Amino acid sequence: MIDHLSIGVGDIALARRFYDAALAPLGYRCLSADAGSLGYGDETVRFWVLKVARPVPADPESGLHVCLTAPSRASVDAFHAAALRTGGTDNGRPGVRADYAPDYYAAFVIDPDGYRIEAYCKQAP
Repeated sequence: MIDHLSIGVGDIALARRFYDAALAPLGYRCLSADAGSLGYGDETVRFWVLKVARPVPADPESGLHVCLTAPSRASVDAFHAAALRTGGTDNGRPGVRADYAPDYYAAFVIDPDGYRIEAYCKQAP
């Protein structure tokens, strides 16, 4: 249903370090970059990171988060580790979320701008 999603950040260089590292284990890379934007995807840009004057303030009570599909549980683990190494904050360690589904494996982080990002795969161990 959604073709792409854009978020606004205050520091595009910091965002690039974070998203390049965190998204690589999921098979996503920066396909488009200039001084004011980064476009991530596998073959087509689906996730845009834009340098903006007024990023949306972080609000953990808003319910807003971005969930990205992962090819495997190992890639979810690697996403989480890379995100924490590059300025992200843990918001849910990798593991099965049985309350979602018996085979729902996910990890949650908060990026340097306060956006909540999830990586998930749905497969048996």
